[in-house]
Amino acid sequence: MIDACSQESRPLLSIDDALGRIKTAVNPVNGTEKAALKNALGRVLAESVYSPVNIPHDRNAAMDGYAFASRDMADGQAFTLALAGTSWAGRPFQGQLQAGQCVRIFTGAVVPEQADSVIMQEHVQVQEQTVHFPADTRALQNVRKIGEDVKQGECLIAQPKKLTAVDLGLLASAGIDEVTVKRQLKIAHFSTGDELTSLGRPLESGKIYDSNRAMLGGLLSDPGYSVVDLGVIPDNKQLLEDRFIEASLSYDVIITTGGASVGEADYVKEILQSCGEVNFWKIAIKPGKPLAFGKIGQCHFFGLPGNPVAVVVTFQQIVAPALRQLSGAPSVKPLRFTATCTSALKKSPGRQEYQRGILSQDENGEFFVASAGQQGSHILSSMSQSGCYIVLPEGCKGVQAGDRVTVEPFSLLI
Repeated sequence: MIDACSQESRPLLSIDDALGRIKTAVNPVNGTEKAALKNALGRVLAESVYSPVNIPHDRNAAMDGYAFASRDMADGQAFTLALAGTSWAGRPFQGQLQAGQCVRIFTGAVVPEQADSVIMQEHVQVQEQTVHFPADTRALQNVRKIGEDVKQGECLIAQPKKLTAVDLGLLASAGIDEVTVKRQLKIAHFSTGDELTSLGRPLESGKIYDSNRAMLGGLLSDPGYSVVDLGVIPDNKQLLEDRFIEASLSYDVIITTGGASVGEADYVKEILQSCGEVNFWKIAIKPGKPLAFGKIGQCHFFGLPGNPVAVVVTFQQIVAPALRQLSGAPSVKPLRFTATCTSALKKSPGRQEYQRGILSQDENGEFFVASAGQQGSHILSSMSQSGCYIVLPEGCKGVQAGDRVTVEPFSLLI
């Protein structure tokens, strides 16, 4: 579709087509390494893990109570059993449970071999060494079976999962202290532009502080990535080309911000064509149209726009899926659902637009979204105050209050 707000003579590449080109062009990095379990959070599993043990390893109690054999029950009548001892978590009952006996047992403690049931402690009455069971006592309850969670030899976690905190707990429960993971993705990022001032320096007239590197540093904060900030490069074509080529020899991915538009000092596309290859430049997204994707040697290159909101949007929608694919992690579609928009939204057809919104939910569970305010691609304050994107498709010509719209909640990294 032609962007109604630009002078484009040809249709812009759609977001889906851009993602399709990236998917075709990108292959996961080679190489694996061993990681101690304590260092494996967020890493991509390179080899499936199989359990060396049954989980649970023993039959054990699901609650605090009394373990007994169902053969001692009295056909729907109340009954009494003699207390033979205690089974503690980590210290099993050592004797043999005889007919007419039961043992005090705690959650997680081994159930004696002769017992098959556990009753909750609140349901019985204890008088010295005698335990009185009610008539409604149920047999074969509250006992966790051997291998009920995972059987020995079963797959605990299949590659190529990105390991979560729960995954680490599951692996630890099987006694596994080391896993094989994909090597870290090596990423370099830097900003371009004569107008940029690094933090800690006084701001001169005509200059702005470089917010993009701080944002990218946060967005790239992932255990599967090894990230280097290469600073700010001025608008010098030769210097930029030299830095691009130098970085391409050491990293899997280069991400730049600024210099990808059509101004006289915007050299990214020209340099990429000179020393590498351009897969695409400009896509039907707002904010963030002047996005370049290509390759220098074996290094993938993303040239993001300079405006900070456009950086965040294009990173999340275009770059992040590519990095997941490169790192070997499975693809993840963003969570999206519909909500009632309480604000009128302006939009021209031609590009898929990501407006910032404030999401809420009423007492009936219905979702509502309102505009977070000014939507300029330079206005970070509305991004900071909002909690979701309002995703407006290419053909949309605006939204009236009360219309249903698609929303995409922000990740926790924004």
